[in-house]
Amino acid sequence: MSERRRRTPDQGGDGQQPPGGGGRRGGPGPDELGSEGIGRRRQPGVRETAQQPRMGRAEMRKAAQKKGKGGGRRGDAAASAAAAAGPGKKRFIDYPRFGKSGIRRWLPSWKLVFSVFLLFFAMGVGGVFYLYQTTTVPDLKDLVKEQNTIYYWADGSEMTRKGDTNRQIVELGDINPTLQNAVISAENETFRTDSGIDPKGMLRAVYNMAKGGETQGASTITQQYVKNAYLSQEQTISRKLKEFFITLKINQQKSKDDILKGYLNTSWFGRNANGAQAAAQAYYGVNAKDLNLCQSAMLAGLLKGANYYDPSKPANHDRAVERWKWILDRMVITHNATAEERAKCTTFPEPIALKPSTNMNGEISYLVDTANQYVMTTDKSVTQQMIDKGGLKIYTTFEKDKVDALKKAVDDVKAENLDAQKRPNNDTFVQFGAASIRPGDGAMVAIYGGDGVENGHFDNNANAGGVQVGSTFKPFVLATAMQVGVQTAKDSDGKPKRINADSRYLADDMSEIRKPDGSLVIGDDGKPYRQKNEDSGKRGYVSLRQAMQWSYNVPFVQLNQDVGGPAVADMAVQMGIKRDSLADPKTATFPLGTSTISPIRMATGYGTLAASGKEAEPYSVTKVEVNGTERPGFGKKDVKVALEPAVADNVTDVLVNVAKNGTGTKTNSLGRPVAGKTGTTDQNKSAWWVGYTPQLVTSVAMWREDPSKHDRESLNGTGGKESIHGGDIPTDIFTRYMKAALANEKKMDFPTPQPVGTEVDSSGAPSTVSATPTQTATEMPSAPAQTQAPVQQPTQQPTQPSQGGNCVPGVDCQPTPPPSHTPKPSTSNCIPLVNCPPTQSPTDGSTSGGNTGKPGKPTPSGTGGPQAGGAAG
Repeated sequence: MSERRRRTPDQGGDGQQPPGGGGRRGGPGPDELGSEGIGRRRQPGVRETAQQPRMGRAEMRKAAQKKGKGGGRRGDAAASAAAAAGPGKKRFIDYPRFGKSGIRRWLPSWKLVFSVFLLFFAMGVGGVFYLYQTTTVPDLKDLVKEQNTIYYWADGSEMTRKGDTNRQIVELGDINPTLQNAVISAENETFRTDSGIDPKGMLRAVYNMAKGGETQGASTITQQYVKNAYLSQEQTISRKLKEFFITLKINQQKSKDDILKGYLNTSWFGRNANGAQAAAQAYYGVNAKDLNLCQSAMLAGLLKGANYYDPSKPANHDRAVERWKWILDRMVITHNATAEERAKCTTFPEPIALKPSTNMNGEISYLVDTANQYVMTTDKSVTQQMIDKGGLKIYTTFEKDKVDALKKAVDDVKAENLDAQKRPNNDTFVQFGAASIRPGDGAMVAIYGGDGVENGHFDNNANAGGVQVGSTFKPFVLATAMQVGVQTAKDSDGKPKRINADSRYLADDMSEIRKPDGSLVIGDDGKPYRQKNEDSGKRGYVSLRQAMQWSYNVPFVQLNQDVGGPAVADMAVQMGIKRDSLADPKTATFPLGTSTISPIRMATGYGTLAASGKEAEPYSVTKVEVNGTERPGFGKKDVKVALEPAVADNVTDVLVNVAKNGTGTKTNSLGRPVAGKTGTTDQNKSAWWVGYTPQLVTSVAMWREDPSKHDRESLNGTGGKESIHGGDIPTDIFTRYMKAALANEKKMDFPTPQPVGTEVDSSGAPSTVSATPTQTATEMPSAPAQTQAPVQQPTQQPTQPSQGGNCVPGVDCQPTPPPSHTPKPSTSNCIPLVNCPPTQSPTDGSTSGGNTGKPGKPTPSGTGGPQAGGAAG
């Protein structure tokens, strides 16, 4: 029989219901008065003669949910009914809450919240206690392991090793108290009294690491000591936790003097020196106990980062002096030195010359420096201290045969041209920097960084800043005009009109420069700015191809105004130039190379042209292993399109003409297609050649710099020559190196350039006869005889050659006056740019068609007035 039909047993034994039971409303039925039903009321509609089984909690919940679908009231009634039925067997965690409806059903009770809090708190305390108990402090002597960082050539053979750490452990009493106090004042002034932990600093560091931001070092001397001596230099949360617990134990187990002794004996001071004793010897040639207050303050400043505060590096000197002064002042404030003692430190204590390791001689130190900088930039967790400590394997892109070839080319040219004994005032302090990169890839195959650390030259000239690039910057202006267009003419859609290399610009010396709206550019002296060329000839209107060939300044200064200096700067950055190396693009001389770009980055920019517009970031490391584990992120990066291929190939075609027929003709002996540009700066303070073939791009820079003053000096008179230009010594070095570097590679032609842009002449250019076609981008005139008389001058021999008859026309040749007997041609049948006379004044202020600019206030240039100088080729 089913449960539903089972009858309730007779209470009286005769099958009759008890009195008062017969279904009367409000009267208690038999199951209401039974032992299991006292106080309960039967649900409406239930037969009084049937005993209903009590529903379980799950059944009641389902019933409530089903009834709740019909509306809020029905759901609330079901919940009330379930509540009236009682909770049944009590759950350990009452969630969702029984007998509650709506949102209250899902809100935990305060008892539940408090219980959960106590649970997690207990677990946290227990975890911290467990980690503290299980964390062991390693034996310091077992941790001080001497390892090497090994560098490899591109073919996998070993280049050199670095990391024979100079470490000398001494007692605290053998370290001068002035150094102890200087370190405490600079790094952790509460060291003597604190607990060794800086909670805020640790939380800040963990937060930065968790979100992937910049990491930061330990905050207290105790924490720094733990990191130096007991842990790796990697910045991870797990390492920070280890640092925290070891610091707690160290602070309990060791005295403050022991901690300070350990810190000063394990800290990295640069110059491969670990510890105060090694640092005192490396920087001042004395023992740590013999340091004075001034020297101690300088050494204490190195703990913030020797790479940035070693004063022997010119870029660091001012920064190091400022930190030295700050530490001395802090020592007075923290009562670690008196004002009288501080007053004695008036002169910065310059360190002694660095003693290089023999395995870093020649170009090796510069290769290692370049690789180290790339590694630390790519992987922020790798520091110079970590590299010096050892345990890394660094695989570079440098090819030994090309590095040797580049060094030989520089050494041979120096030996043939420079004689410091014969010309001490001109041939001393001459420096060279060079870089060679594979275009479209970015791999640095060779660099020349200087004479070698064994000769006292520590700066890496391949990555040098502060050397102006001169006219080698002009291709960036031309590329911008071809890609972006000039503002003096508009397309049908209102955008600047893109031009080609046949566009003609005035090349007369001392010409006025105009803005796109026709107003004059005003110099710093308040007068109209006039741009000079290297010589004083009147060249008339020439094509941009010819202007690049002979490196005329005036056309490119005007073109820069037409395009817009900021647009040129943006294009240079797209092609691989660092923005922070660029001069102010709003100055009139910006296109003449007043920017100070390194040889590595100049090679990168020209490499974009060689690769038909694809920019590849330079890299010097393909793989890094740290203690046997490879680090990600190294090797070739994805290339990006910086220029349209047609634009890049047309600029290359213009630069091929420079190398073949212009200021770079020394490269003709290479015997293969070459493109490039010379560069010489105002006052002849630097000379450049940046050139390339389809397989290799190489930049060569030359300048003079007194290492004691770090000031650029003129190259005039160097090598016994009146002046040095980019087409001279730098081009000679390039040609010799490229012959050796490409000896086993086939000759390749550059891509045939496709048409780009239209001819857009500058203001005042003669009209073009429609029946006469203009020279196409692929034509390269063998001689300037096809142009009018002023442009023929570059091919004429000067009457008084300045360099033994081997001068560069348009650069260092004496100007030859145009022939006075030339008959005046008829204007009815003359050929423009050949024998037509000028149709209007070059300074009448008119602009070519499509000018929509409005008059505005002239932008002051960064140069002077009529006497302003400029770069030459």
